Amino acid sequence: MVATYNIIIYLYTKLLALAALFNNKAKLLVKGREAQVVKALPKSLWFHFASLGEFEQGRPVLEEVKSKYPDVPVVITFFSPSGYEVRKNTALADAVYYLPQDTFKNARQFIDSINPVMAVFTKYEYWYHYFKQLHSRHIPLYVISGIFRPGQVFFKWYGSLHREMLKMVTWFFVQDIPSKHLLQNLGISNVTISGDTRFDRVWANAQAPKALQHIAEFKNGKKLFVAGSTWPADEALFTQLINQHPGWRFVFAPHEIGDSKIAGLEQTLSGILTVRHSNIEALNEQTRVLIIDNMGMLSALYQYADMVYIGGGFGAGIHNTLEAAAFGVPVIFGPNYQKFKEARDLIEKGAGFSINNQEELLTTVNRLMANEDLSNAAAQIAKHYVDSHIGATNTIMSYIIDKHPLL
Repeated sequence: MVATYNIIIYLYTKLLALAALFNNKAKLLVKGREAQVVKALPKSLWFHFASLGEFEQGRPVLEEVKSKYPDVPVVITFFSPSGYEVRKNTALADAVYYLPQDTFKNARQFIDSINPVMAVFTKYEYWYHYFKQLHSRHIPLYVISGIFRPGQVFFKWYGSLHREMLKMVTWFFVQDIPSKHLLQNLGISNVTISGDTRFDRVWANAQAPKALQHIAEFKNGKKLFVAGSTWPADEALFTQLINQHPGWRFVFAPHEIGDSKIAGLEQTLSGILTVRHSNIEALNEQTRVLIIDNMGMLSALYQYADMVYIGGGFGAGIHNTLEAAAFGVPVIFGPNYQKFKEARDLIEKGAGFSINNQEELLTTVNRLMANEDLSNAAAQIAKHYVDSHIGATNTIMSYIIDKHPLL
């Protein structure tokens, strides 16, 4: 099985190099890995994140560990450019790298260089050679905010290598009871139900959000609809909604902000007066839509929203609904949400609404707009849902401090 895994990694490396010829994201990853020089450290605390979303999810634990052990360097690795490029200069780390491709040689050399005294992986990302190196060196490996579903490879007849990886983890901190039961069915008992650290992150953000004066000025006492992390399939649904509600203002924060992507959104909304955030001085009373063409604003944008749409539900899956829910806002999203427990919970409680097409978007929004009691109830439920689920970071830190009192 290891030989098959190595072949897959080798083929993936070749395909990634080919993709880098015409895909900017692949190019950033390939060039970033080639250019980086990993500096030797006497010891470190290693945090790995797949992408930016996992960084924000694991950030509360990262901040607490750094505060508790300020003299130990922190190394952060990312798999995706969307995480690395945004957080490569974060003050929370002493070094930030792309995770080198998962080979025996790379894993050995990387861990030799950074000398981690413990490693923390957030939610997922299971890499055989890195896990094997940590395990063989008796370096504690923690998976935080883990979540497991029966359809995952770990629970398939062909998933023996992945099950082996699970058994290399020192301790799992999982989001829910079903995840713990699935691991227990594999004979894995080193599990704590801690909850999801994202709740701690979004709750903290909602307590002291960054003020965005130009957004307040754009809203100017009117109702504001924020569409966050949208893709073209999401954006195509909105023209009629915007035209039906001239008293509302709309902000789009697309998931991808390249010039061609923003131009595509502008074309989709042709006939509606739009302004890019980079041209904020062009805002006037007739502007209906503000398009955010930079990174890092979305989590603060939600404080001004009266209603929110979260993108991704017509593709691989919806993006972060909790950032908006933490501010007490009704949340709408597309049909592909089943893998996200928080989305299922929000729907069940009446604070989240899934739509399948433009007609359902119009119906849902119009119903919420017309029924203030329904909208207010959804907002209160969303906020209470987040407030009642904080605490995962404290659970995880209690364990880490107990096991590593002096580090």
